[in-house]
Order: sequence, then structure tokens, then C-alpha cells
Amino acid sequence: MAEVNPAFERLEDQLSWYDNKSMENQKWYKRLKVAEIIAAAIIPFAAGFDGFSVLTGILGVLIVILIGIQSLNQYHDNWISYRSTAEQLKHEKYLWLSKAGPYKDAKNPEVMLAERVESLISREHAKWEAAMEKTEKDQTS
Repeated sequence: MAEVNPAFERLEDQLSWYDNKSMENQKWYKRLKVAEIIAAAIIPFAAGFDGFSVLTGILGVLIVILIGIQSLNQYHDNWISYRSTAEQLKHEKYLWLSKAGPYKDAKNPEVMLAERVESLISREHAKWEAAMEKTEKDQTS
């Protein structure tokens, strides 16, 4: 029976999480942007017709709401950051599986894998915390 490698299991788990979260944030970012673009495109058209002033006002409010949701949830920034971390984890996975790069001559490659994966995850977590603090500070100012 194959020996379980906790570091590799953690790598696979985190790679899956970051990959899924990246795709989820990308979808939300693009949905909000498409809705924003459509609403903005309709405003000049609707403004050309009498009696459509309420519609243009509603579309303007909708755009502000969509921008606010994007700003609050940081879908674009999260998408990029999570994709970057997923790609770094993927890179680490293939180096590990190939016993290449830093793993080639490592005395204890399992420990090295654990340390490198946790380092990547810790950096991502620190970036996320900094971004959340900045968002909170921006919203209270």
C-alpha cells in the first residue's frame, strides 16, 4: 500500500481550493462588469426618449451598486491573487513529482515540500489580510 504523504495531500487540497476560488472570483468579477457595461450602455440610449428619466436614474444607481459590490468583495484582486498562488502551487507540485529543482538533491524532500507549500500559503494569507485591512480603512475614511 502506498504511503500517505501529508505534505503532498496538503498541496493537492490547497491547489484545488485556490484554483476553485480563483475561478469563482473571476466569474463574479466578469458578471458584475458585464452588468455594469450593459447598464452604462443603455443610459445614453434611454436618455434620448421622453419619459425614460426614471430608467436612466435606476441604471445609474445600479452601476454604483455594482461598483460598490466589486469594491467590497475585491473579486478582481482575489481572482488574480488566487490564480497566482494556484499556479505557484502547481509549479511546486510538478517539481516535486519530477524530483527536480530544489527536490533533486534534498536530504528530506517531504519536509522541504511541506515548508515550501506552507510558505506559499502564508504569503497569500498575509496579502489577503493586508488587502482586507486596506479595504476597511478605505471604507471608514
